[in-house]
Amino acid sequence: MVDLGSGGGVPALPLAEAWAETRWVLVEANGRRARFLQRAVRDLGMAERTAVVAVRAEVLGHQEAYRSRFEAVVARGFGPPAVTAECGAAFLMVGGRLLTSEPPDKREWPVERLALLGLTVEERRGAVMVLQQVAECPERFPRRAPAKRPLF
Repeated sequence: MVDLGSGGGVPALPLAEAWAETRWVLVEANGRRARFLQRAVRDLGMAERTAVVAVRAEVLGHQEAYRSRFEAVVARGFGPPAVTAECGAAFLMVGGRLLTSEPPDKREWPVERLALLGLTVEERRGAVMVLQQVAECPERFPRRAPAKRPLF
């Protein structure tokens, strides 16, 4: 599983604690936050199954070791829906799920734009949007700066 923009470790650290059989990659580009997460992972005894990667998701999503390799991506406050979808899709294997907190304005997730990433809307679970990776994410995604020209 991947947590995009892990920050203080929520939701990844509680989920990793609850699901001891899972392996995690915490993606946090901010060096100070990444160092905090590394200490937390070590102190919680999760170092063997949890890695902290201090690289932008847009870059990491193009690295072979991370691309299309994960069953799930979680994101809480990572960015606008279009940026979260674009970055998250690169990590997911076909059949994987992207679980992201809904923005307060309840924006729509346009099906035709998500399809460009190989994603489809599966369901809303309360304040969580669940997207499924139904086709491999095209190599051109994520773009270098998806927030500058969001897909939707």
